[in-house]
Amino acid sequence: MQIFSSSPRQWKGSTLSLPDVARFRQERDKHDLAPLVIHDNYLINLAAREGNVRDLSIAAFREELQRAIVLEADFLVAHPGNYKDQTLEQGLLNIIQALANASDGIDTKSLTVLLENTVGAGGGVQVGGKFEELKILRDFAIEHTELKVGFCIDTCHLHASGYDLATEAGAKQTFAELDRVLGFENIHVIHANDSKTPLGSHMDRHCNIGKGYIGEQGFRRILTHPKLRHKPFLLETPVDEPGDDRRDIEILKSLCRKSRTTTTKSS
Repeated sequence: MQIFSSSPRQWKGSTLSLPDVARFRQERDKHDLAPLVIHDNYLINLAAREGNVRDLSIAAFREELQRAIVLEADFLVAHPGNYKDQTLEQGLLNIIQALANASDGIDTKSLTVLLENTVGAGGGVQVGGKFEELKILRDFAIEHTELKVGFCIDTCHLHASGYDLATEAGAKQTFAELDRVLGFENIHVIHANDSKTPLGSHMDRHCNIGKGYIGEQGFRRILTHPKLRHKPFLLETPVDEPGDDRRDIEILKSLCRKSRTTTTKSS
């Protein structure tokens, strides 16, 4: 299950009451909802240069860490940030420093921060459109902070960034790159979203499963990859009509079932 722990579109964060937290934990245990993933505030820009946005971002991310720990979340997903009017190198350094400042003095052993891959939108100044950028961030964060850091991979963002998931050959190459650069063992969550725009469009437009440029066969390969099939998949697809979200889940389930049936018949 993925949630926001506060409004994702305003700087002022929510205060969690102890009764609400206790009730949330009870319901989560009752329905066996694990892992619990929290997505951070969309306004946060850890790559921002010195100034008001940077100060607000660090403060907001610190609050995200604190709420995630109180709610006993397993993972906190974060977009790396936008390095507008700076070099990529400076943006990367800003993110590492922001992570260190935000987590200073907080016991984060129970939580893992997941850096999400981006599409390089926003004038091409988003950090995280390339696997190598995510790897640098994780390596330096582990070296210079007390945080545990891994990755959340968004399928729409992958395809829009130029990592082919629609064809068999392209998916094979993308999976190999993921493993070589990031390591499957460091990928903890998958955001399962089809892409409304073509390969390499650098546009972040989520689409319902099978209705976009990745397609059902692309998702079948993703879902059944031996290093991915047991990882948690989360939908961030649009709900334009009632039931769209449930239909997306059923499509993903059916693709897994079809693959198992085909494998059994072949064997």
